[in-house]
Amino acid sequence: MSERVRRAVCPGSYDPVTHGHLDVVARAAALHDEVVVAVLHNPAKAGTFTPEERVALVEHAVAAAGLADRVRVEAFGGRLLVDVCREVGADVVVKGLRGDTDFAYELPMALMNRHLTGVETVFLPGEPSLAHVSSSLVKEVVRYGGDVDGLVPVEVRDALVARLRDGR
Repeated sequence: MSERVRRAVCPGSYDPVTHGHLDVVARAAALHDEVVVAVLHNPAKAGTFTPEERVALVEHAVAAAGLADRVRVEAFGGRLLVDVCREVGADVVVKGLRGDTDFAYELPMALMNRHLTGVETVFLPGEPSLAHVSSSLVKEVVRYGGDVDGLVPVEVRDALVARLRDGR
């Protein structure tokens, strides 16, 4: 009899991926056989990067972190997270929390996902040294000429500078 693969989904917009995201993905990969980084696209929101660009940036960051053997990255749009979980065969969602504001935002979604299909959500506390890092803050810092070294992978930093400083 074969053992069931323990597969988790780490959902997010990843616009762009940060070291905080990668910390959560790495710890999820240590707890599960496979992690699917679900790059979610909301057509109602204009992102800095296209879903394809975000997938490529996350794939590069995952490979650079030595996680490519346990982590795959896919774009998903126009469906519920529980449907993504069903599609990839995951029964758990892993979310990183930076603090109580994140918890207050994430808890209702976790409860709804469990109500809809029984999928559970596991909350991982974020790395304290990265608690101040968010994709939106990183973009704002780059837009106004600030330094985000150490907050995002180098390739992400370079892509942000090219996209946001040229577009100011």
